[in-house]
Amino acid sequence: MRTLLLAASAALALALPLAAQEAAKPAALAPSEIVAAAPKADWVAIPAEDLLMMTLAPDAEGKPRQVVIQLMPAPFSQGWVHNIRLFARAKWYDGISVNRVQDNYVTQWGDPNYDNPEATGKPKPLPEGLKVMGEAEYSARVEHTMLVGGNRYDPNPVGHDPEVSHLTRGDRYAPATGFVSGWPVGANLDRGKFSNRDLRRDPQLEIKSVWPTHCYGMVGVGRNYSPDTGSGAELYTVIGHAPRHLDRNIALVGRVIEGMEHLSSLPRGSGALGFYTAEEASKRTAITSVRVVNDLPTNEQPRFEYLSTESATFAAYAEAIANRRDPFFITPAGGADICNIRVPMRRAAE
Repeated sequence: MRTLLLAASAALALALPLAAQEAAKPAALAPSEIVAAAPKADWVAIPAEDLLMMTLAPDAEGKPRQVVIQLMPAPFSQGWVHNIRLFARAKWYDGISVNRVQDNYVTQWGDPNYDNPEATGKPKPLPEGLKVMGEAEYSARVEHTMLVGGNRYDPNPVGHDPEVSHLTRGDRYAPATGFVSGWPVGANLDRGKFSNRDLRRDPQLEIKSVWPTHCYGMVGVGRNYSPDTGSGAELYTVIGHAPRHLDRNIALVGRVIEGMEHLSSLPRGSGALGFYTAEEASKRTAITSVRVVNDLPTNEQPRFEYLSTESATFAAYAEAIANRRDPFFITPAGGADICNIRVPMRRAAE
């Protein structure tokens, strides 16, 4: 009798419509659903000192436009970040403009009379106290910390080396990629050939250096030919496919975390490299002010937080992006580019 019951159950299961069988399976969560369910403890507050509020002139309909930029924390690009705060506090950025918009590449802003092929006047004098950085500072050196996938081996700690989470086999631009305190990075290791399995099994792969990557929305420092590394007077943000060939060739100093649409939708320039020509002066968008958020009145300071890249929620989120199994998707990709795993941001609750 028991055998008959089992056989009947099996026959019934086979008789059920395929749709009903599929409905019985638990639905996989989309990356956005994983983020929405993240506990409060997984969110990290961004210090107001690390935020810039950039106000653009109102749009054609008179609507206000504001862009919030998160500046990069140590150990990355701190000389340039120092300069950017100095420029903002000296109100040097007030009255500059967007001078270049190159389709699928960058939007760049600065003094229209500084290093601009269509300049018509004298450049603004730079404030005192600016630092001059060398090309070696495009990367952060790692002297002692050896870290793989969150397992740290530190025989001689110095207290300054970055911890890299979700380290994985890299791409054409970096031997390995991962995240440092919420920022996407490339990394050099002490071994030229390895696999993802090596990274999981060997906690003593030494990281030699790390550097931020040119993903969508990242903010960098415009410069001229080497050895010029730029001061921060000219800034740009990536508005197209990630130009990773610029990694370690230009200083990255931050990322746009709100208001990106105000920079990505601006009219494209027809001059060389997307600069506006003299005839396109009307296309330039004026930047009325740039302020360090920490300097604003307390009741005007926006607060933001990011999903910790060391959290279990982020690990699930990154895996879901690499292998989409929610209902819309047919075939999981099996992997994700470092720039496709965008670190979730949100305004903090008041």
